[in-house]
Amino acid sequence: MITPDRPPDPGRRLRLRVTATAETLLRGGHPWLFANSIREQNRPGVCGELAVIYDRRDQFLAAGLFDPDSPIRVRILHAGKPVTLDENWWRENLRRALDRRAGLFDAHTNGHRWINGESDGWPGLVLDRYAGVLVLKLYTAIWLPRLADLTRLIRETLQPERLVLRFSRNLEVAARRGGRLADEANGLRESAPVVFLESGLRFEADVVRGQKTGFFLDQRENRRRVETVARGADVLNAFSFSGGFSLYAARGGARSVTDLDISAHALESARRNFRLNQDQPAVAACRHETVQTDVFAWLELNAAPRFDLVILDPPSLAKREAERAGAIQAYAKLAAQGVKHLRPGGRLVAASCSAHVTPGEFFEAVRSALRRSGRPWTELATTGQPPDHPATFPEARYLKCMDVTV
Repeated sequence: MITPDRPPDPGRRLRLRVTATAETLLRGGHPWLFANSIREQNRPGVCGELAVIYDRRDQFLAAGLFDPDSPIRVRILHAGKPVTLDENWWRENLRRALDRRAGLFDAHTNGHRWINGESDGWPGLVLDRYAGVLVLKLYTAIWLPRLADLTRLIRETLQPERLVLRFSRNLEVAARRGGRLADEANGLRESAPVVFLESGLRFEADVVRGQKTGFFLDQRENRRRVETVARGADVLNAFSFSGGFSLYAARGGARSVTDLDISAHALESARRNFRLNQDQPAVAACRHETVQTDVFAWLELNAAPRFDLVILDPPSLAKREAERAGAIQAYAKLAAQGVKHLRPGGRLVAASCSAHVTPGEFFEAVRSALRRSGRPWTELATTGQPPDHPATFPEARYLKCMDVTV
């Protein structure tokens, strides 16, 4: 299946030696080797080939996939004792990811993540399930030379009805510019929207054009929490996207839900999701309103305590490290605006998906806004990523959520 490159001369395997700091990081389980950490390289490498990393005593340290065009020069597959990365190893690597999710989902939830990139031993790659459809999304060019073997392995192991291939924006542009999109990608790019179940609710996922792989699967546990506190509430869902939080609130007995989003396409998706669940009495009874707007401006201009539950789940506000400080300020401002829309004793659920903002920074931004509000407040919970989105190194811990009464 996905086999390591085999140069005609075995002695020409790509061999790297790295700095002492990099050795420590790799031994500690970090999955990235940066270009500036390489101190010796026996020959130029090609994208996607296997690179073997040795320590200062010429002992095996790790092996991974090489990318000469990325600052992350090697994405680690294995570290520790030497192993043979043969067909059995790749199959077992996939099986380990699947086994980690054993028992997490039942027949009422058939939308979830099977592989979460580096944290599951598959660097720069995610695999999501939407009922019988799997979506494979690649974030790095190292997988392009191995695409046929990769998709064959997934099909043989999981036997999906359909497999959809997606690329991150940067990878798609680079791959097309370099003519590196494999022929086998052509049959994996088209698919109709998929209806799947999450906690017994029906949702539509646009698996070809939708954000991420078609839906925000990572907020499942926070949506379930919202459902438990929504009875009788008037709910404001800011940055609502396709209405995931809103549907849970409606099923939980919310009196009304107002969705705010700048995207008309997202709001139409939210309306379709509500229509998909009209057989549920609580959803049918809930008044659902959608407002296409600049959410930041709407929150500022319409501040009035009309809601019992306010959900703030914006898109990433810091896509790069240089934006981190501004994002922290923006999260604090959002929380302050959200409080102004809450009736006394209301509930604020504030989330961040910005990896460059740490959990501590985000939670403190929300707390600072609450302190400045002058209202009594109680912090009920802070949460991170759900179990099907494990994070085994700091850069992978992107999702944060805080639940407070104000």
